[in-house]
Amino acid sequence: MKKIGSLKELQEANSTNDTIWLLLYKSGSEQSNCAFENFQKVSDEIKNAFLYFADVSKVRDIHPEYGITSVPLLMKFENGKLKKTLKGCHRPEQFKAAIEGQSFVSASGEKNKAQKNVVVYTTPTCSWCTTVKRHLDTNGVRYREVNVAANAKAAEAMVKKSGQQGVPQTEIDGQIIVGFDKTRINILLGIN
Repeated sequence: MKKIGSLKELQEANSTNDTIWLLLYKSGSEQSNCAFENFQKVSDEIKNAFLYFADVSKVRDIHPEYGITSVPLLMKFENGKLKKTLKGCHRPEQFKAAIEGQSFVSASGEKNKAQKNVVVYTTPTCSWCTTVKRHLDTNGVRYREVNVAANAKAAEAMVKKSGQQGVPQTEIDGQIIVGFDKTRINILLGIN
């Protein structure tokens, strides 16, 4: 994991590598510090990826160049072009899955409890999606995440089920919850 100090340094990294990942964060912010620490943990495990970071409180020319208005944000560049973004703080295994191009399935904290079928429909730029996932993770709920921005068929199926296009949408044993309705999620999952 290497520090980027300017837009010029980012452009140089992009010119020498086909694919790079850049975490934009703001030191001192709880969300950003969380993202930075978890991204740093991933960097020790992933050897075949070019991982960079930039603190927007010190590096002020990158985020305006790409129209970035909030951080933390993980950016994927391919051949010098921004291809994907992942907003918010995520667990190390979620960052790793994103970088390695795998889907992420949260691990359940309780073995004896009957697991409900939970699907969370998200997009990479949705902050409420991150809130739903964090709530499920905190309560040890296993779920499957579906990025509807990257999967048109899944987006179409989601709209057919709920009649809504907005995310997040959480499906719990066939029941759809649009948005982050913590009370309803807790009732359906038996979270106290």
